[in-house]
Amino acid sequence: MSTLSTKKCLPCEGIGEPLSNEKAKGLLSEILDWDIREDGKLILRDYVMKSFMAAIRFIHKVAEIAESENHHPDIHLTSYRKLRIELTTHALGGLSENDFIVAAKINNLTPELKA
Repeated sequence: MSTLSTKKCLPCEGIGEPLSNEKAKGLLSEILDWDIREDGKLILRDYVMKSFMAAIRFIHKVAEIAESENHHPDIHLTSYRKLRIELTTHALGGLSENDFIVAAKINNLTPELKA
């Protein structure tokens, strides 16, 4: 388990500058199965869920984490079970530690994946 999942997100306004590519890549190594977009401004993870309802249940769990951290991902559900979660800190126009904290907490969930 990543130590990131034990942290709490800070308010996004006034937390400084977006993370450098080097720092973001270092934090990325702590969260399995996430990728960083080429421009370094967001991290993402793709899932192929077992079913539409499995995707909806997982989205609900992700939403609970997002609300508790006050840091909200973009969630895309397409083709009824392909799910993509994207995290960025909009207030900074790039990545902050908050994105990695939420990603680590999402990684602690157990998605119902297509076998």
